[in-house]
Amino acid sequence: MNLRGNTLGMKERIKSKKQLEALFSGGGSHSMVAFPLRLVYMTTHDTSSTAPMLMVSVSKRHFKHAVDRNRAKRQMREAYRLNKHILAPAMEKMRGKTLSIAFIWLADTPQPTGKVQKSMVNLLTRLSEKEGRERTDEKAGGNVPNEKAGGEATC
Repeated sequence: MNLRGNTLGMKERIKSKKQLEALFSGGGSHSMVAFPLRLVYMTTHDTSSTAPMLMVSVSKRHFKHAVDRNRAKRQMREAYRLNKHILAPAMEKMRGKTLSIAFIWLADTPQPTGKVQKSMVNLLTRLSEKEGRERTDEKAGGNVPNEKAGGEATC
């Protein structure tokens, strides 16, 4: 799947209950926040799909009316669709693996589309940097010493 295209097809959506349970229960998943969005992601060994698998969620607790929930989901999907090219470098390094990504709405009030897009860019950039760095560390042997604040390396 081409990440540079501005489409968001059904092949890029998480649809199975098994995938959702793997993403939200147990270990292996990671999370980061850029208000009003939370990103939960996990890498999986899947050679059938090269594009990240996506899910968006807005709780009834945040918005009582379906029209408001649908608007928030539409904003998240559109922001992802327009900015998913940010993940392309990290996905190229992940041969034989794919990302499962969930975006969860955190705000109790509707947010401007610009703010949602800014948060999406922030999250996707951080995810791309983190996954690209982890893949590089794995290829280098994985034994990279941790550095403390003082600049000392610990083993």
